[in-house]
Amino acid sequence: MLFRPCLSVFRFFRNFIASQLLIFLVLIAPGVSAGLTDQVAETVLPNGLKIILLENHKAPLVTFQVWYRVGSRNETPGKTGLSHMLEHMMFKGTKKVGPEMFSRIIQENGGNNNAFTSHDYTAYYENLRSDRVQVAMDLEADRMRNLVLRGTDFRTERMVVMEERRQRTEDNPQAYLWERMEAAAFKVSPYQWPIIGWMEDMERWTLSDLKSYYKTYYSPANAFLVVVGDFKKEELLPRIRKAFGSHPGGAKPDQRREQDSPRKEEQRIVVRKEAQLPFLVKGYHVPNLHDQDSYALEVTEAILSGGKSSRFYKNLVREKRLALEAAADNSLLSYDPRLFYISAVPMPGRDTAELERALDGEMARLRTEPVKEEELQRAKNQIEAAFVFGQDSLFSQAALLARHEIVGGWKKLDDYLPSIRNVTAGDIQRVAGRYLVRENSTVGILIPEGSKDSRGQGVKEKHEDGKMGR
Repeated sequence: MLFRPCLSVFRFFRNFIASQLLIFLVLIAPGVSAGLTDQVAETVLPNGLKIILLENHKAPLVTFQVWYRVGSRNETPGKTGLSHMLEHMMFKGTKKVGPEMFSRIIQENGGNNNAFTSHDYTAYYENLRSDRVQVAMDLEADRMRNLVLRGTDFRTERMVVMEERRQRTEDNPQAYLWERMEAAAFKVSPYQWPIIGWMEDMERWTLSDLKSYYKTYYSPANAFLVVVGDFKKEELLPRIRKAFGSHPGGAKPDQRREQDSPRKEEQRIVVRKEAQLPFLVKGYHVPNLHDQDSYALEVTEAILSGGKSSRFYKNLVREKRLALEAAADNSLLSYDPRLFYISAVPMPGRDTAELERALDGEMARLRTEPVKEEELQRAKNQIEAAFVFGQDSLFSQAALLARHEIVGGWKKLDDYLPSIRNVTAGDIQRVAGRYLVRENSTVGILIPEGSKDSRGQGVKEKHEDGKMGR
């Protein structure tokens, strides 16, 4: 399963919560930042495996998660997509567990499981009754060390992944454009290639590539466990030590990657492809959570697209009727600095040039007009509500801790709400002036084949019939 890291685990809830739960949030807001990390226990085994435990006794359930510090950013040109392919192969069995038996065993024990790959990590999880946690523990410990990679499984699964790429990207005009935009936005950083990889790289993969990748990145020194649920840590920890402690630690891979120089001019990508409607996406280079500006950009995102009170909805969708939908998204939890995205679908009869001018106008307004206090506070309330209520499930709590652990350590979670609360109108204006400017952007425009769009006139096209050479 592919996972877009620019979407936080709690952001999905924002629009619903903003409209229905803000009054409750205002009443409890002073105390909501405390509690979660205060209850976390961390242990590091001698082999380097970090264990993050959070007891939650609301129900007799547990989520058991294994996160590896490897994603598409760890790949190299010509070998893209190996992280996602290895995720698929992790279900092909060991000497103890036969092919396709992993998920069946979890289901037989009343649980469910899955996995996902992003630019920055690959994660595996099992959700099940707390009295069955040993089942998940033994299965994960086994495949961390003893995965069997067979040639027949490799060839079959490669075809599955190639078909997945065709369906999700090459046959999806918006996803295709998004991929091309990111490829143009990054010249050096490995964020330039998609998580699933380029098709021509898939054709060149070998079983030896996969075995080497598994040996390099799937070790205790490059992984950590997050377990949240109904258990007692003094009882669970010895069992984890027994299951994982004998694994050789392995070398910790170098996570440093080259970064792009500051952008000095706008990049434009135009794609003509069979589609029902045009589409526009812009990416602005921005910092991640290691820079305080990233929190001002979080609030900026909410001001622009946080529900029906947001500027995009009020101005572009409802009043001017320029867009069917418009959204913004900030890459707070990326390992390396990524992009602040804005995207929109024009209303039928409107073209992307008109819509882009309106989006540019919204960016200019952020730079030139201080946000009013009422609007600023509403955006903060939306973020805070989504953050709090997004932790309602065991899985979400674990994933939130894990994603912060990937970027800067799970304790960074404590910084989130205080940093959001400290954002001022001046901060919004400043970061908009620094990052949300044309020369720092990459623009992608989708024009349905056979249609006319004024923004496509006279623009060099970089569409290559579904191929992107690397």
